[in-house]
Amino acid sequence: MFTGIITDIGEVIGREGGRFAIRSIYEAVTIDLGASICCDGVCLTVTSVRPDGKGSAFTVDVSNETLSKTTLGEWMPGRAINLERALKAGDELGGHIVSGHVDGLARIQSIAPDGDSVRFVLEALPAFARFIAPKGSVSLDGTSLTVNEVNQNRFGINLIPHTLTRTTWGRKKPGDLVNLEVDMFARYVARLLEFRP
Repeated sequence: MFTGIITDIGEVIGREGGRFAIRSIYEAVTIDLGASICCDGVCLTVTSVRPDGKGSAFTVDVSNETLSKTTLGEWMPGRAINLERALKAGDELGGHIVSGHVDGLARIQSIAPDGDSVRFVLEALPAFARFIAPKGSVSLDGTSLTVNEVNQNRFGINLIPHTLTRTTWGRKKPGDLVNLEVDMFARYVARLLEFRP
């Protein structure tokens, strides 16, 4: 489990099919083989790790299913990605509960300044839009964000300067696809309502 609070901007430094090598500031000695790291919102398992400069380089293996349902199919060396280590008992829950199981993709429709923040409008598939509610939470590329408003399958979010500089969001542009995970509780509530008598 994760919180959607990004702790590093990693870099893809290698790819062979579904195996990716990622550079991070995380110290190699602190990463166990088999550990879960959320990479742009996708929970991935560390298959190898080695020291790299002041941090580490670790590898993850990605299934064809994940490559087809997320942005990972587009990943090439040089790509910056949001990273978050798995939540430990006793850690501060600063964002919201994120599983790292991406539901699908959302596309950035527009980006505009909004006071001291930047406003993004995104579009999700209708199947996912029903789980997105004003003032609710979504995970986009692994970042826990609050929804401002919803208009059918479009929704708006605002990002503060801190988030723009500490994540990959400051590099986004209209047309970009991002990994979307809807709020886990919204998904379960909707499922329960399907069984109402």
